[in-house]
Amino acid sequence: MSRALLAFALAIMACLPALADADVLVVVVRHAEKATNDPRDPDLDAAGQARARALAAALAGSRLDAVHATQFKRTRQTAAPAAEAAGVDVTVRPIDGNNATTYAADLARDLRALPAGSVVLVVGHSNTVPGIVAALDGRPERAMPETEYDRFTTVRLRAEGGADTVVSRY
Repeated sequence: MSRALLAFALAIMACLPALADADVLVVVVRHAEKATNDPRDPDLDAAGQARARALAAALAGSRLDAVHATQFKRTRQTAAPAAEAAGVDVTVRPIDGNNATTYAADLARDLRALPAGSVVLVVGHSNTVPGIVAALDGRPERAMPETEYDRFTTVRLRAEGGADTVVSRY
C-alpha cells in the first residue's frame, strides 16, 4: 500500500467514533463513480474502482461483520473489495417502488437489532444515503448532490439509545 493511501486509511480510522462492546457501528457511503455503459445499471468507472479499493483500505483496520448494498451493480461493486477483505458476503437489500418509502427505516431497524459490537458497511445512492443516516441518528437528512461520491458517514448506535455521527471524506 502506498504511503499516501496508508495515511488516508489511518486518517479515516481516526474519525470513527469509539465503539463500546455493546454498540453497533455503521459506515454509510454512496456508491463510487459510475460508468456510462448502461443508463439503468452502470458499472463503476476507473475512478470508481479506485475509490472502492480506497474504501476497502480505509476499513481494513476495522472488523466488518456485514456489508449491505442495493441490487444495482454500482453499489455491489463499491462494496465488494471491503467485503472480500473482511471475508463476508455482500448482502443485497433491494430497493424499488414497493419499499422506497420505508427502505431507510426498515434498514435502520434491522441494523439496530444486530448483535452488540457489530460493524457494518452500507452502500447506497445519493437519494438513499441521507435518509439512511437520518433513520439511524434521528437528525434531519443532509442532502447529497448527484456529483458527490466521497462522503463517509459513521454512525455509532449506542446501546443505551441515541447515536453519534461523524461525517468525513474518502
